[in-house]
Amino acid sequence: MLDLAFAAYLAGLLLLGLRRPFIWVLAYLYVDIVAPQMISWGFLSSLPISLIVFLAAFGGWLVLDDKQESRFNYRQGLLLLLLGYCAFTTYSADFHEEALGKWEWVWKALVFAIFLPLTLRTRLRIEAAALVMVLSAAAIIVSGGIKTAMGGGGYGTLRLLVDNNTGLYEGSIISCVAIAIIPLILWLVKHGTIYVPDWRVKAFAAGLILACILMPIGTQARTGLVCFGFLCVLLLRSAKRRLLYFGLMGAVGLLSIPFLPQSFTDRMSTIENHQSDQSASTRIAVWKWTLDYVKHNPMGGGFEAYLANKLEYKTVSAETAGSTTIVRSEDVEDAGRAYHSAYFEMLGEQGFPGLILWLWIQASGLWHMERIRRRWKDRTGQDEQWQAPLANALQQSHLVYLLGSLFVGIAFQPFMLMLIGLQCALWTYLKRIDGSTQEAMRKRRKPKPLIVKPAV
Repeated sequence: MLDLAFAAYLAGLLLLGLRRPFIWVLAYLYVDIVAPQMISWGFLSSLPISLIVFLAAFGGWLVLDDKQESRFNYRQGLLLLLLGYCAFTTYSADFHEEALGKWEWVWKALVFAIFLPLTLRTRLRIEAAALVMVLSAAAIIVSGGIKTAMGGGGYGTLRLLVDNNTGLYEGSIISCVAIAIIPLILWLVKHGTIYVPDWRVKAFAAGLILACILMPIGTQARTGLVCFGFLCVLLLRSAKRRLLYFGLMGAVGLLSIPFLPQSFTDRMSTIENHQSDQSASTRIAVWKWTLDYVKHNPMGGGFEAYLANKLEYKTVSAETAGSTTIVRSEDVEDAGRAYHSAYFEMLGEQGFPGLILWLWIQASGLWHMERIRRRWKDRTGQDEQWQAPLANALQQSHLVYLLGSLFVGIAFQPFMLMLIGLQCALWTYLKRIDGSTQEAMRKRRKPKPLIVKPAV
């Protein structure tokens, strides 16, 4: 039945796309985030669904959609440049076969991030894309939140929609993404037009935000806890009553401590002392190896270059018995450990050129959203109230991602590349309509030429 339900839903989206080709773009967002072919056990699992919907989305825009107002901005050009550079490093990768495995999904994620802004040429389309992204992620987050609330969860043991540890189904990644989408949820509740923000929408949004907050607890991912604390600080910027907000957040945090599972508090305590945790010690060792690696390979080693690492590090643990504390150290040897950081992932795989290009894409997105926020925040027109809050929400989501990516290798995470595509679309759309408005105002203000009739 589950397989038939997924098949019927996908078939419905594809059929609707025959009338409105943009729906195929939304269908691809859903397929790439939820990955129904992984959840299904029947014939859907044997079909290249992602590729089929990708081709439908691109072909529908190319053949059937109106492209008159589509624009290509320079951030899309940077993404295109990064795509070309990744292709070059893949060709010359240290581990060519393994690199091709990662390239198979990275190129598609980058191409779609470049393509997405071309289709989002109206406010309705931008909102629809944001809504589908949030609801698709919610399909994973809500199930994890319910299981956590019922006492399930644990590091590496929280089973979401599928027993898989890749993409958004990996604990640290879904924890980061769950916290990152909270600003978008808040924007959709206040400014959404597809679903009118009545009490039902607000109730669902409140439940979804609670599920997002529960994800770091259920997965016991330290990344999620750090991201949530950072988001609380970011939300102070747009809070009207900051002291009340700060007090409520502190009270909620203190009151929630007795209800947290002991396994969660024990794992979070390793944030303070990384040497007592082998996972954290491994990350530090990999980062040191990466810095040494790029000294000899400044152009990077291509995808999966971390397979070359051989690590030796020391873990330290302390046991207290009465008034006596015994400190034990252990030498650990390891090899082929992943970067566990998007920054070191880019540095090791794409070298200094790739890292600089990737950071340029991130920084320019934050700057664009800040410019939109400042330019639109004081406008009072009837249809001028949603732009600045959306830019602020996208900026906050992006900042949470950048913090979370310090500890997770998600440099090419498709969901976050879609977020960059949304930023590009908002920047291009507002620049176009604002330019048209100013041009119309200039024409209205331009004095008419004085016509002097000749004397008879």
